[in-house]
Amino acid sequence: MEAYERLIKLVESAAEDVEKAKGGNKAAGTRVRKTMQEIKQAAQDIRVGVLEFRTD
Repeated sequence: MEAYERLIKLVESAAEDVEKAKGGNKAAGTRVRKTMQEIKQAAQDIRVGVLEFRTD
């Protein structure tokens, strides 16, 4: 499932910025919040895809 792979990549890409944000880096915090929005959308895409599997 393409959306699932995207979700995995987004989570992995956020890991470094999360550590930087914990250290007080404000720019990293901004990047983490942006990535979290993208993760939210990817998760929603997965939910929709799973519902499509059920109706087929």
